[in-house]
Amino acid sequence: MNETKKSVTDLPDVMKYAQQFKALSDPIRLTVLHLLAMNGKLCVCDLEDLLDLPQSKLSYHLKILLNAELIQKETSATWSYYWIEEETARELLSEQFCYLLKSADDECC
Repeated sequence: MNETKKSVTDLPDVMKYAQQFKALSDPIRLTVLHLLAMNGKLCVCDLEDLLDLPQSKLSYHLKILLNAELIQKETSATWSYYWIEEETARELLSEQFCYLLKSADDECC
């Protein structure tokens, strides 16, 4: 049996996934995502109240989620509004990500 080995160039962007999972590894950031999933677009002021966090600490976590492309931001007047980046969320749960974890013998994830 002549099996073709998979090379690193055959893999999805592992650095992107690493950044996203690092962003997801914090309970505050997971809570932010949960709140956005339950409420849709939220103002940063609402997130501050719901999480009982100072603006500076919340901004730190939002920046990490933005850099990982897990959320989107829109600024209107003096307020910023955030919502989940749906396409990225689907990619994290996709077959493409499962490809990283399955063996050559697996048919699907």
